[in-house]
Amino acid sequence: MNSEDNKLILRDKLAIERTNLAIERTFLAYFRSSIFFFVSGLTILNIHFFKSVDYLGIILIILSPLLLLTGLYSLFKAKKEIKKYKDL
Repeated sequence: MNSEDNKLILRDKLAIERTNLAIERTFLAYFRSSIFFFVSGLTILNIHFFKSVDYLGIILIILSPLLLLTGLYSLFKAKKEIKKYKDL
């Protein structure tokens, strides 16, 4: 195989770009969910009506950075996989 056989055609390049956009959308969903968990946890802790379920607020606040780290891991892992094909 020569180097011309390894070149990506326009359709392949566009597919990679669509995949990159999908990966970024997925990360933004993780980020948005992380913020939602954090704010919900703070709200539960600060509203006196919910004092009987304070543990739920603490759990949400603890899950928030874990969800964000999961999203970051997923983002970087997928970007690394796509980079193999993008460099062709």
